[in-house]
Amino acid sequence: MPGQWDRPPDASEGEWREHALLAVRAGEGDEEAFETLVRHYGPIMLQTATRLLGDRSEAEDAVQDAFVSAWRKLPEFRGDSAFGTWMYRIVTNRCLNVLRARRQVITLDAVSEPVAPDHQVSPARAVEAQAAVEALSQAMAVLSPEQRVCWVLRELNGLSYEAVAEMVGISQEAVRGRVFRARRQLTEAMAAWR
Repeated sequence: MPGQWDRPPDASEGEWREHALLAVRAGEGDEEAFETLVRHYGPIMLQTATRLLGDRSEAEDAVQDAFVSAWRKLPEFRGDSAFGTWMYRIVTNRCLNVLRARRQVITLDAVSEPVAPDHQVSPARAVEAQAAVEALSQAMAVLSPEQRVCWVLRELNGLSYEAVAEMVGISQEAVRGRVFRARRQLTEAMAAWR
């Protein structure tokens, strides 16, 4: 049975079970059931893909491809894990493929513009904050795709090591090692911002 992390914190047990039923119905060809799942899981999958790829357009393509793949493979979905876990894995694998194919540093142009600073923030603080965001983007671009995926899922999405391991298809120890190395690299790269 899937763990609690598969269920959004604001979702009730009934909603969570409803998603399992929707996955079964979608696997039987029910397009409305699948559409409901896409509406529910689409935003978090897009957020995750955007964090992993650093490019909204690539993230949208990856998530769309992942949902198309899920629709085709739903009849084979065994339910060993929750639908959300399964989708995370598909999206993560799509993003890893994009990152591996890219193997180049993400340009700063690919990073979305930050929200306009609050009128109460001084221009100097706004410039400093923008510089810090750019430095973090550059530091993350240096991480290996495998480290980046594990770090984003663990640190930005707040998933457990167990959940990340299941999604990426590696052991918890390997996840811990990748997250540790990513943290170390990011800490070194961001030392000037401490």
